[in-house]
Amino acid sequence: MLRFELGTVPADRNSKLGIFVNVMFGLDVRLQAVFDQVRCPTHVDVGSDHARLLAALLKSGRIERGIAIENKQQPFVNSRRRLANLAADVRFGDGLAVLEAGEAESLSICGMGAESIVQVLEAFPDRVPPRVFLQPNRQPELVRRWGLRGGFHLVDERIACGHWPYSILTFQRAADRDDPAYDGVDRDAALLFGPLNLRRRSAVLERVLREELEYLQRFDRMEPAGIRRRETIEAVLATWSETPATQTR
Repeated sequence: MLRFELGTVPADRNSKLGIFVNVMFGLDVRLQAVFDQVRCPTHVDVGSDHARLLAALLKSGRIERGIAIENKQQPFVNSRRRLANLAADVRFGDGLAVLEAGEAESLSICGMGAESIVQVLEAFPDRVPPRVFLQPNRQPELVRRWGLRGGFHLVDERIACGHWPYSILTFQRAADRDDPAYDGVDRDAALLFGPLNLRRRSAVLERVLREELEYLQRFDRMEPAGIRRRETIEAVLATWSETPATQTR
């Protein structure tokens, strides 16, 4: 399995704010990257596990109310324990089946496979809040395709560099199904690595792509999907070599 599947801006866990959030709330870099973006009255987190994200959002005042949704008993117990005495509901159920339409302004799903994330979102599309923060463990292109199908525009994406690069994708519901984030960029490359990531051309993304290309070039034989991925990376890096970088973070 390929290690590098993601795209771009690392959460600055060494900043004063990053250190404060990590120490005070025990968030790892991927959850911190989501924490940094959430501000709304009610936020729902599917698959909260220990509910660290919701607890941090509530204690910091970034949200007024939290909803944790779990479909396994032990995470449900863990979340109830951590969120006791906070303005939060902990619900036992399958994804958005236990959420009412319009009940929350934003949603996060972190630490799942992309296939599972998409299944949760597509099971009850009318219950998906207008702003969505997603952290797939692999295959972020499946989540980007969901956004294009479902009328959600990609408004932010970044890399949170932890044990490996984590992709953090932020979507906003839009009336126009044509997402302007993909204008003027190669669609195949954009789905794999992110249209906003490619425009930023951060040093982190370039390093990730070069390391993956070096890995792929070790193989004499590959499946067609692997060959296409290698060729896409080669095309991106070739284009960048002809154009000066505009961002070096």
